[in-house]
Amino acid sequence: MPDAEETGFEPATGDGLALAATAVAARAAAVATAHAGLLQIRRVTNPEHPAPESVPAAWEVLRPVRAVALALEAAGVGPSAVDASGRRASAGYRVHVGPAPGTVRVEWVGPPGSGASTDEEASLTRCAGVLRRLGWTALLYRGPRRRRFLEVEPPAGLRQAVGR
Repeated sequence: MPDAEETGFEPATGDGLALAATAVAARAAAVATAHAGLLQIRRVTNPEHPAPESVPAAWEVLRPVRAVALALEAAGVGPSAVDASGRRASAGYRVHVGPAPGTVRVEWVGPPGSGASTDEEASLTRCAGVLRRLGWTALLYRGPRRRRFLEVEPPAGLRQAVGR
């Protein structure tokens, strides 16, 4: 039997199918509820911090792909999507496991001709701003073929406290 995490809300990582127009409002409501819950977790688990909502909770550090994807989606940044055959169908962020344990990589991707490569610096800078305001360390890099990406991780002290 699947556990609650397998059947509950899943933030958009940029590798899922595009939403039908009729599902957009319901998705926005689900994202808002999930993000509000995350902020409440931060308030409860970081009571000693003067701004508890600005510090990732241990839950996030243990599930960084989910936490980063939720933060971006809740901020109104659009995820990329794929079609039924798995081809990239829309431009937006893509969040996946980073190269080091506990890190996340955020890319700006899209189908050929979408302009994703032209938009990536400004879009990833926006993503980095969202994540930094929520306490994540987000560094912008240039990779192969001069494509930019973010490497995201929790603050060093928090990473060590949770065992990363």
